[in-house]
Amino acid sequence: MQRAGSTACLAYRDVANRPRVPQLSHITRPRAAEAQRTHRCAAIPICCAHLGDGGATTMSRIDRITIQTYQYTLDNSGREYTRFLLTIDTDDGLSGSYAPHFGGTPHAQAQVQEMARGLIGVDAEQRELVFERLKISHRHYDKSGISVIDTALWDLAGKKYGVPIAQLLGGFRERLPVYASTTSGQPGRGGLGSAQGYADFAESCQSAGIPAYKIHSFFDGNPKTEIDIMTAVRERVGEDMKLMVDPASSLKSFMDAVEVGRACDDLGYFWYEDPYRDASSSAVAHKRLRDFIRTPMLIAEHIRGFEQKADFTLAGGTDIMHIDPELDGGITGTMKLAHFCDAIGMEVQLHTAGPMHRHCMAAIHNTHFYELGLVRPDSPTNILQPPIYADGYGDEVGNVGEDGCVPVPDGPGLGVTYDADRINSGELGRLEVR
Repeated sequence: MQRAGSTACLAYRDVANRPRVPQLSHITRPRAAEAQRTHRCAAIPICCAHLGDGGATTMSRIDRITIQTYQYTLDNSGREYTRFLLTIDTDDGLSGSYAPHFGGTPHAQAQVQEMARGLIGVDAEQRELVFERLKISHRHYDKSGISVIDTALWDLAGKKYGVPIAQLLGGFRERLPVYASTTSGQPGRGGLGSAQGYADFAESCQSAGIPAYKIHSFFDGNPKTEIDIMTAVRERVGEDMKLMVDPASSLKSFMDAVEVGRACDDLGYFWYEDPYRDASSSAVAHKRLRDFIRTPMLIAEHIRGFEQKADFTLAGGTDIMHIDPELDGGITGTMKLAHFCDAIGMEVQLHTAGPMHRHCMAAIHNTHFYELGLVRPDSPTNILQPPIYADGYGDEVGNVGEDGCVPVPDGPGLGVTYDADRINSGELGRLEVR
């Protein structure tokens, strides 16, 4: 391990452990013995003075950050996916990790790599400080990189104190009601190849005790397609199952969105999500759309940033705020948004699924369902979830209990165990900052 005052390199190795050209050389680590100091990240100061009770709690300073890139193939397809695992180590032997699912994109990984350079020597428990400084220093980017770092720091804190993240957040429940969120179908292909196929799957989910179901249809931009599927599902499951529809910005015009929205009204849908081609980015347009329909709208999935989402909401752009913990600043950003909405009497929904999402939802009063997605009838695999868990964690229909709920992981931190052998077997490279 590098000691205080030493000089280190950022090295990148492939699976054969062959050195590659360093991407950044001679990163000088500030002296860890200083009780107060400023470490500069893109000219923005991150103060590392202890903020606790006069030093009674030992600081855990970050002294190594590892970004491991890996590849995997889902069991039911030949498609290859590339994701990454972030691990943050401290000088007192602690470690926190996070392997993003939906948010594990190449640009998120690039952001994490850039941000990591300024975190060496920082107190790992000063998550709020890290969040604010990274938000400012990387204000030209979205928040996906911050999300991964923030979540790994929360995992580290939970492990330090031996409690789940949900407990650190003040969580009040151990089981979360789910809704089955389908993949998009293709006409004539597979279990979701027709309106009746969607109805069959909804009925199957209902029989398994799942209380709600969201349709992602063919995304062909045709209101009739949406309405035919919506109608078939409602007729099949009756009134006892809550139904939602997400055209995923595929409808081609405002009036198409109105047409589908009025069908939601007639069929008693629980919410109407991201209807048309503005990609849910115009608060004015969605405020107008809300004037035409009665069904609550779930918008803001594609709006990034705390202030931006708050502005969109206060401008009347949505009835329910959609928050993605992997894209909206991690656990810290998610809880800020949830509390903001709670203060103005608005509910939130968390986008997609994962261990982080479960811990957040356990501590959020103003939310209804955990999104079990994306799932389909002809495969047990959630297409958004990497197969990297060694402890049975999963977000498939088969993981839902008879009560229609999934558990909040109860181990320290995120409470999950990553399958190191599987990740290592698919390793494409490893980046370390010291």
